Amino acid sequence: MKQLFSRMNPTVRGFLVLAVIAAIVVVLQLEATLTALLILARVAFLLAIAFFVFLMWRERREGISMWPRRAQAVFYGAAVLAVADIGAYWYGGATGLQILAFVAVLVGAGFAMWRTWRDQHTFS
Repeated sequence: MKQLFSRMNPTVRGFLVLAVIAAIVVVLQLEATLTALLILARVAFLLAIAFFVFLMWRERREGISMWPRRAQAVFYGAAVLAVADIGAYWYGGATGLQILAFVAVLVGAGFAMWRTWRDQHTFS
């Protein structure tokens, strides 16, 4: 049996592991537990992203503090808008045109941050 799994294609072996896990969840009726674990994983992922962004900000905050007030307001305002957009999507969900609006706001905020960053680091 061990030799059968060691010679098996890794992709097929991975699909078999997923199928066994899915079968266990269905047989033991663990859908509610799986939903709770999914929610915890989403929160953990959101916290990991927030921590990464915080570390990046902390490393560069001295340079940002030397920018003009308008550039700081645009940069931080776009960041707050992006966070609020993600929070609204995460809390309420989105379908149809709401997804398009979510992506448009996120892209717009990202562009505003990128453009401000580029303008402050372009020396002419």
